[in-house]
Amino acid sequence: MTDKKGWGATVAGWFIEREGDPAHAGATGIETGAESDSPGDAVEVSDALAGDYATPSPTQAVFQSPPPAAVGGQVDFGAVFAAAGVDAAEQERVSKTIELLRSLPAGTDAGVKKQIVEASLKAFGVAIEKIIEASVEELQALDGYIRNGAADNEKLIQESDARIKQYEEEIRNIRAVMQQSVEEQQTLIKVCNDKKLEVQQVLEFFGQETVARVVKASPKLHDPSNQAETPAS
Repeated sequence: MTDKKGWGATVAGWFIEREGDPAHAGATGIETGAESDSPGDAVEVSDALAGDYATPSPTQAVFQSPPPAAVGGQVDFGAVFAAAGVDAAEQERVSKTIELLRSLPAGTDAGVKKQIVEASLKAFGVAIEKIIEASVEELQALDGYIRNGAADNEKLIQESDARIKQYEEEIRNIRAVMQQSVEEQQTLIKVCNDKKLEVQQVLEFFGQETVARVVKASPKLHDPSNQAETPAS
């Protein structure tokens, strides 16, 4: 493998391949040398980018300070790049180059586009190498940001799953306590009714009229018929 192809395979980790765009490799403006226009170089880079998504580059500690969180999936790219050490001037170079590329007619030949962009940048005294360097810095930052987000997401999922299991266990325990209480109440009713039948034998022995007279005369007892008719307060 040549050094150029090795370089192409390295930077490929930051790219997403565009399907149906055979000129993609040549249109990127990324060269294996400062001024190389060799078709073979473009083919080598294109081979390295084969597939819907390029193989991710190894995880790198690209951030000098914690990048901002993506709220609702929205990303503050300027802050992300700044956290990775890409200063405002470098970001401005890349932004202006993107604007320049967008301003070119869609049907313009890739080679002509490259000549126009390079000539315009040179006219403004902007070094192409600086733009390439800043662009790769931004790609590194985005790659690292995606990886950080994936790691945070995995951690959240694991912690949430653990909490769900904890709550499920607690719910099972609560259901078990509820079921035990219901069973105990049913047992209570049964044993109390059995005891009532034993005591009732005494009352049946003395007869209903005698029992009714005693209940009516006793200040400690209540007439069941009166109690049933008394409305609940």
